[in-house]
Amino acid sequence: MNKAIIAIGAAGLLASACASDPYGAPNQTVRQGAIGAGLGAVAGAIIGNNVGSGNAATGALIGGVAGGAIGAIRGSNQDRNNQQRYRDNSGNYYYCYDGRQNECYWENGQRRQ
Repeated sequence: MNKAIIAIGAAGLLASACASDPYGAPNQTVRQGAIGAGLGAVAGAIIGNNVGSGNAATGALIGGVAGGAIGAIRGSNQDRNNQQRYRDNSGNYYYCYDGRQNECYWENGQRRQ
C-alpha cells in the first residue's frame, strides 16, 4: 500500500519536472496539473484507507482526477497571467512572456524576430 502511494506521488512529481512548452517557457498548466494529480492521488489513497472502506485505490483515482483538474485550472490561469498580448503595425497579435520583449511569439507559436 505504501509503495503504491509513493509510486503515484513520484510519477506526478516526475511528470511535472518535465513540463515546458516547446519554446522553453515553463508551462504551468501541465506542471501544476501533474503536481495536483500526484498530491490528490496520495491524499485520496490516505483518506480512502482511513475512512474505513479500505479502498485506497478508488480514493487515489478520485483524488488524482480532482487534484489534476484543480491544478490544471490554476496553472492555466498562471500561464495566462504570464503572457502579455501586443499588436504590431499590421494588426497581427503576438505574445511576450514576463514582459520581456526578447521572448515573443506569434499566435501560431512561431518565434517573433
